[in-house]
Amino acid sequence: MAKATVDVAIAILLHKSKVLVGWRQANQHQGNKHEFPGGKVEKGETPEQACRREIYEEVGIGLKDWHRFDVICHEYDDIIVNLHLFHAYVPDELLNLIHQPWTWFNRDQLAELNFPKANAAILDRLIWSHLIKINHELSALPQQTSLFYWRTELTDIKQIEQQLLGLDDQQLAKLVINFDIWQRLLNTELKGKITTIHLKQSQLMSLIKGDLNIGKRFLAACHDAVSIQHAHHLGCDAILLSPVNATATHPDTKVLGWDNFSELAQKSDIPVFALGGVAPKDIEQAQKHHAYGLAGISQFNSIV
Repeated sequence: MAKATVDVAIAILLHKSKVLVGWRQANQHQGNKHEFPGGKVEKGETPEQACRREIYEEVGIGLKDWHRFDVICHEYDDIIVNLHLFHAYVPDELLNLIHQPWTWFNRDQLAELNFPKANAAILDRLIWSHLIKINHELSALPQQTSLFYWRTELTDIKQIEQQLLGLDDQQLAKLVINFDIWQRLLNTELKGKITTIHLKQSQLMSLIKGDLNIGKRFLAACHDAVSIQHAHHLGCDAILLSPVNATATHPDTKVLGWDNFSELAQKSDIPVFALGGVAPKDIEQAQKHHAYGLAGISQFNSIV
């Protein structure tokens, strides 16, 4: 007998880098587990309409601005579920309207919670490493859990692909490449395995809402409040905010300093990584100034 297929709309609700999570009762499918809010898509509804309705009914707030996050098909022993995922930002003025017992969790805490197996890909996307190493040599890719932005100087896409094909799936999962390179990749299987894509600020500002590829996470380079706001408008997953301090490679560039960095970062609903004249040892100071993590080049060479 064929398994039933159910379409479910799920909301990833974000506020200041925290994520809203609930608990499934024992009598529900996949009960006694944590969950993101949502529910079945009813006849005549689009997944986004179902998401809006479910969040109003379950969570108690109405949100207008939604971003497509992913579509995940997962087969359980008894049922097949199509998860239609959207994310949205919850403003301060709606926080007190949220029903109990929905709870805000830091992203790191999500790994400690008991979610259904279908949520594994969602958690992989929401939980970021706190360090991003940047290098133009692919051989510098660290074995640790840090992410690695390969800022390659190669222009020939075949040479780029040849190097990327030498990586295993775990290494590709830690890799960040620029949007232009990712778009030019000819090997569709390889292209699918790269999950994190970098946007230069010029690329970021040239895009409009709906341009981001569903199921990929986007790391946007920002230098001011306008670009940060646009990253949120597009539905980006995280921000590289720079330069915090002066660097040898860009000595004449105007720096933010930690105070200005903090003022910008604390307004963000997605993780902000501090870049420019910072080292891994600065992580505590950065997090006191509302950074989620750090990114760097020369001072990150010790990460192996």
